[in-house]
Amino acid sequence: MTPPSPTPAGDFVRIVEVGPRDGLQNEKAQVATADKVELIDRLTRTGLLSIEATSFVSPKWVPQLADAAEVFSAIHRRPGTAYPVLVPNETGYDRARAVGVEEVAVFTAASEAFNRKNINASIDESIERFRPVLARAANDGIRVRGYVSTVLGCPYQGDVPLTDVVRVAKQLHALGCYEISLGDTIGVGTPHKAADMLKAVAAEVPMAALAVHFHDTYGQALANLLACLDVGVRVVDAAVSGAGGCPYAKGASGNVASEDVVYLLHGLGLRTGVDLDLLADTGRWLAARLGRETGSRVGKALAAAA
Repeated sequence: MTPPSPTPAGDFVRIVEVGPRDGLQNEKAQVATADKVELIDRLTRTGLLSIEATSFVSPKWVPQLADAAEVFSAIHRRPGTAYPVLVPNETGYDRARAVGVEEVAVFTAASEAFNRKNINASIDESIERFRPVLARAANDGIRVRGYVSTVLGCPYQGDVPLTDVVRVAKQLHALGCYEISLGDTIGVGTPHKAADMLKAVAAEVPMAALAVHFHDTYGQALANLLACLDVGVRVVDAAVSGAGGCPYAKGASGNVASEDVVYLLHGLGLRTGVDLDLLADTGRWLAARLGRETGSRVGKALAAAA
């Protein structure tokens, strides 16, 4: 399978929906496998082109996603839509490939302290762990996406030097990741810092190979996203209903809500191919399943206006 063509720097923005994986992985109450499958199928019907389905990490570390194989095998995959899954190593890669996965994602951080706390390894050690995955994926024709977390701050070391962010992103791209997602995992970034970070990385990695991933801990996610759109990014990670968080960062709230992102993008005259009403319905459905209100302001507003 050939890698996708670079994202055009035009009026189309591809949203990578991370709710089924990044959104659900921190839920303490077990979410039923059938609900996870229905969530992904509902998201597929909205027109999203990339839906991160699950994670093939050890169930010991992420028990919520222990049913990864069952979920991926049961979803109705639409031609033209990507369903990437997270894999930490060759064991995860083998499990993913056994159920027909065609795109995987690997992850590390720009912060040494965060990596140590998160996966008990240095940045370089984490990259060595998934280097064989990238080699095998290249041989198998499998696309690989790379995540770099803590790009705008770390709960343990504080500020993260831009040089570290650039170095890690450049390494992942050189190893074969077709796209690098730059994540403000704890949501401490502000617009100027976000734009400066993106510019620094884009000086070494093509903008068409970059995505941004913002959490909304301090209410800055949409402002940061707008600043990065102005710089030229055209791929955005988001989670329906604003689900998610960071288990290693106290107080870090969920990802920016996909509904709010779509509303912003459409208001800017940018295209997403996403049906906002269906997406908002899905966000409210998920929130009800999780026993709370949707974390999307747009989702709440559309419900009130109906």
